[in-house]
Amino acid sequence: MPLRPRPFALLAALALLGAVTACTSAAVGDPVGAQMGQPQVPESNAPVAPRDLIKLTVENSRQSSGVVVAGVEDAVYNYAPAVMLDGGKVRTWWCSQMGSAKPNGDDILYSEGPSADGPFSTARAVLSGSGGSFDAMHTCDPSLIKVGDTYYMYYTGASRDNHANGSSVGVATSKDGINWSRGNGGQPILVPSGDVIRANTYGAGQQSAIYLDGWVYLLFTDTTGYAAASNGAGQYVLRSKDPLFGKGVEALGPQGFQPVERTNQPRTRSVVEAFSADWMWIEAASAFAIAHSTEHGTTVTFWNKEFTRHPFQSVLIPGPWKEGPGLVRTPEGHASATYDPCNRIALDVLRATSSDGSGAPTNISHFGMDVVGLNGCLTADEARTLNGFAMPSPERTADVVMNGKIIRFERGSVAAKYAVGVLAKRPKIADSMKVAVRVPAGAPAVRSLSDQLGFLVNNKLIVMNSLDAAQLNSSEVTVVTQEQWDRYERLVT
Repeated sequence: MPLRPRPFALLAALALLGAVTACTSAAVGDPVGAQMGQPQVPESNAPVAPRDLIKLTVENSRQSSGVVVAGVEDAVYNYAPAVMLDGGKVRTWWCSQMGSAKPNGDDILYSEGPSADGPFSTARAVLSGSGGSFDAMHTCDPSLIKVGDTYYMYYTGASRDNHANGSSVGVATSKDGINWSRGNGGQPILVPSGDVIRANTYGAGQQSAIYLDGWVYLLFTDTTGYAAASNGAGQYVLRSKDPLFGKGVEALGPQGFQPVERTNQPRTRSVVEAFSADWMWIEAASAFAIAHSTEHGTTVTFWNKEFTRHPFQSVLIPGPWKEGPGLVRTPEGHASATYDPCNRIALDVLRATSSDGSGAPTNISHFGMDVVGLNGCLTADEARTLNGFAMPSPERTADVVMNGKIIRFERGSVAAKYAVGVLAKRPKIADSMKVAVRVPAGAPAVRSLSDQLGFLVNNKLIVMNSLDAAQLNSSEVTVVTQEQWDRYERLVT
């Protein structure tokens, strides 16, 4: 017998979301204790003139022709997607409910496709209620990162429909993103703080994770936090180098990140007044981008790394919505590089756009646009986004950035075959990078029996992405055995 759709109790926190509006330069969560116009401590590794409310230009607005992912069987509602660019595919996990996945309650479904517009594979349930503990009935609101070869899924768990501030955050691990094992002994890693008991009794959840410089940053809702609005809306930040948040946890407060003894200590600072937000790190501009629902679509609010200023004015991805968005991100939760990585980022989201018969959100569609004017790649950290890109060289040759150093190719056509993209203009930061190796025209090439090609420079191998590179470089090719190929020392820059 098909499971009758339950009232969407896990969305109780969203009932008042329509009242949440876009942030301005005086957003909820702006620094406390530092007056506007007063000197501030310089940001680490930041430009001399920090970005401050720069207005971005919007280009290439886009929208899917219809629904891109949906549950099967009796899964009538679909919302809260997490979206990852991984291995050449767009992978998405989201909240739904399938009667065949026991116990009866919210399930996390999975699908994958070639682009954010699909087509996506048939949905399958990959994490359901445990039958006991904090997530006995419901698992929802997935957010994923990949650290090394391990995927971490942060999810909201609830033991019953009547939350009574019982929603909490759990974590599961996987090697493939499909088969999951609960972490932390099946216990929550984050529970409500209980600072203020409000009419909205959702609790803690709707989390979003980013992996940055060895830290896991966790953005989340807690309707009991001090700094939330009267309806419970607010977004808090914890970070730890332990993905399970069992040690070394720091909480973002009015004076920045401070160590805390437990993950439910008083929530004293919210960075945006919203529910069900998602975020990502923009490496080229040293900025966090927080996507949250507002009246006319998805607003993206920007913070610098220290949460002391808004480097850019907010932008809006317009269109219909019924619940929070999921940003298309890299496995670490970062923005993916565009063809103009220092100046442009792609903002793409999947989000529910309508309601089913019970009023729960469904019909997940794709919306997106490019924003231009980042003024990025001004520091060594920001310039990491240039990794793999080719650009003009001051010697009328071509340079490719690799790990903060330069590989200089005599021929631009060969550099283009090695690179992931080609820039028409050379970023200024590239002039400070060391030329680690030069690849002259005619450099000897070797080819493996499995059709891999590389140039030998100083008896080290530079593996190319194309067999055409040898002809373009006027290089003589020697065919070698696989054993010989494997024995060559790779050029490490």
